[in-house]
Amino acid sequence: MFLENTVNHKEQFGWIEVICGSMFSGKTEELIRRLKRAQFARQKVEIFKPTIDVRYDETKVVSHDANEIRSTPVPAAANIPILADGCDVVGIDEAQFFDDEIIRVCNDLANKGIRVIVAGLDMDFKGNPFGPMPSLMATAEYVTKVHAVCTRTGNLAQYSYRKSKNDNLVLLGEVEEYEPLSRGAFYKAMMRDKVRNMKVNDAEEVPSKPKNTDA
Repeated sequence: MFLENTVNHKEQFGWIEVICGSMFSGKTEELIRRLKRAQFARQKVEIFKPTIDVRYDETKVVSHDANEIRSTPVPAAANIPILADGCDVVGIDEAQFFDDEIIRVCNDLANKGIRVIVAGLDMDFKGNPFGPMPSLMATAEYVTKVHAVCTRTGNLAQYSYRKSKNDNLVLLGEVEEYEPLSRGAFYKAMMRDKVRNMKVNDAEEVPSKPKNTDA
């Protein structure tokens, strides 16, 4: 269970919290929960998301369960510090889509005494660490990894399997494009895709021996 840092009120430094996991694991839901708690405490809160994320709303951060909170879309991480001036808490959703500058931005904000809450996918659809997320997790005081439920086994899911054939790293989508899978189910699915995509060359025809025409 995550508890807000309330040990030493005299310390002037803030901290970073990272919420990570697969698609449909509740990352944004947890981000919104923490931010609304801060708003209820009358703290000054600003929320940011990348401008490319317009799946549910152009300006709001919206979870899969339709929970929402007002946010400011920004094209790059460098836009955040100016807009976050004077804040107590800064929330950032879909952090994996930001450039690597987001790492410095989050640490600079925390060093100024701001609580920074970041949510994002820790792995891409191929099962590789996603963008700036590994560095954010390494420098954060708190890391919360949430899990979905595997659609094929019912076990905990930590992988985001892409069902479509689109190979672009960034592909916004929902259940039509992605499904959460456990390690075993993801491995089997990737192996099946690999076999399915293998090109099998037809065997070369062996030339027949010329017939003996000698009398």
